[in-house]
Amino acid sequence: MNDLTHIDDQGQVRMVDVTTKADTDRSATACGTIQMLPKTLTRILENRTTKGNVLETARIAGIMAAKETSRLIPMCHPLNITHAQVDFEPEEKASTITITATVRLKGATGVEMEALTAVCVAGLTIYDMCKAVDKKMVLSDVRLMEKKGGESGHFRAS
Repeated sequence: MNDLTHIDDQGQVRMVDVTTKADTDRSATACGTIQMLPKTLTRILENRTTKGNVLETARIAGIMAAKETSRLIPMCHPLNITHAQVDFEPEEKASTITITATVRLKGATGVEMEALTAVCVAGLTIYDMCKAVDKKMVLSDVRLMEKKGGESGHFRAS
């Protein structure tokens, strides 16, 4: 038996059938970091960019991305997300912003991909809005921090 759930015994790609799975409360939290020049971070925090409020725009983009994940990643199920939240934690000494996304629902499949997608798109939005002053920004360390619910139970990154 193949351990990869999106590949059948003949090696063909498939969407996992969750029809018979019970709905349970599920949540996932992901995070990532965007590194930038100190002047870029200052402009973001002081809301002095020509394209508007960077963090609020990135927050909206991340939430929208969580809701659209099944349109971006081929084998993801369309989900009835009941909560999506994107938060930012600037670190002036390191000249970084940590992006954290949490997604929840009651359903038959998890929301890890939605949380990860929210982080990525929020980071890309920051990059897009600030690339005119800092093309060297780096979005990195995107990872799942915690997941709850479902058959595989609770996971927390160390």
